[in-house]
Amino acid sequence: MSAIRRTATEIAALLGVETASQAILSHVSEIEGAEAEALVFAQDETTLRAALASHAGLILARRGTLESDDIRVLWVRDPKYAFALVARELAVPDDSPLHHPAASIDASAILGERTRVGAGAVIEANVVIGADCNIGSRTTICKGATLGDRVVVQSGAVLGATGFGYVRNSGTGEYLLFPQQGRLVVEDDVEIGANTTIDRGALGETRIGRGAKIDNLVHIGHNCNIGRHVVIAAQVGISGSTTVGDGAVLAGQVGLGDHVNVGPGVILGGQGGIFPGKTVTGPGEMFAGTPAEPVKDYLKSLARVRRLK
Repeated sequence: MSAIRRTATEIAALLGVETASQAILSHVSEIEGAEAEALVFAQDETTLRAALASHAGLILARRGTLESDDIRVLWVRDPKYAFALVARELAVPDDSPLHHPAASIDASAILGERTRVGAGAVIEANVVIGADCNIGSRTTICKGATLGDRVVVQSGAVLGATGFGYVRNSGTGEYLLFPQQGRLVVEDDVEIGANTTIDRGALGETRIGRGAKIDNLVHIGHNCNIGRHVVIAAQVGISGSTTVGDGAVLAGQVGLGDHVNVGPGVILGGQGGIFPGKTVTGPGEMFAGTPAEPVKDYLKSLARVRRLK
């Protein structure tokens, strides 16, 4: 399919600003090597100078960064966010078949309009997937899972698998699987990275809130409740029955024990850990270490340990 083109005026209207530029834009680009139909963004004075010296057709910048009367510059509040909006507007639609011939889709599954399913994907019985979703190659959506609209699932992810829940026989020491008959619900606008696994609930449900963004190689156990617009980086492990509040951020390799409560807006630094049953709260506050503590306290503790060497 041919490239989508928009006038500078149309781009400006999309961003709620005005322009005198007559440029025609077809794609977004990095500054280096930008062409006349490219849109770029600048976050600081150095990158804005580089953008002004380039051949880019339009430049997104924050007013006060560096004054310029170049008509190519659109002054916006957040250049990077505006850049992402324009990129979405200029994205060329995929005109390949919606459902790859090599995908396996159970007859009882319900897929919404314009939802794409990649090669080798498996959609099991009684799955419900909303509209405008993108299910990547070799993903598995296990029986009974529900996905909302505009959900992106990248290659190799497994959603709704049997949870890791066992009951131990105190006499023999053997383990018996506890019933894992619940379901998984993924709300609208969630994005799930490659090779991530999310287990269904044991007796209830596992729920991923609207707008959550989950990186590659993340595991979320059964009965977890992940809030709206939560960001989870790669290699995070979340044990069962844990709650992560709206807007929280979990950096890479964070580990959460079972029945943990992470409050709304909490930021957990890389490799931070929270022991089972504990609660961490404080919107906008950053925690680090294991057990996780406010980053100021963590750095003080680290300094004391180093003085002992």
